[in-house]
Amino acid sequence: MKRTLEDVGYKKQTEELALFAKALGHPTRIEILNYLDSKSCCYTGDLVDVFPIAQSTISQHLKELKNSTSEIGYYSYTNR
Repeated sequence: MKRTLEDVGYKKQTEELALFAKALGHPTRIEILNYLDSKSCCYTGDLVDVFPIAQSTISQHLKELKNSTSEIGYYSYTNR
């Protein structure tokens, strides 16, 4: 097998899907998405009341989810 240091050059869609899959690799993030799916509006403070974790931890999870796809960022801002 020939080895190389060249960039593989994945399609943008493939890279975005891999980033989103990585974000879904944490069970709390999946629970947050499930919770948000059932709500029309939600603030970080609401999530602190639902999940037994610190507000800063919830914010970090939300940041990871938002960074993993622009669609989630769009969803969070349009449903305020």
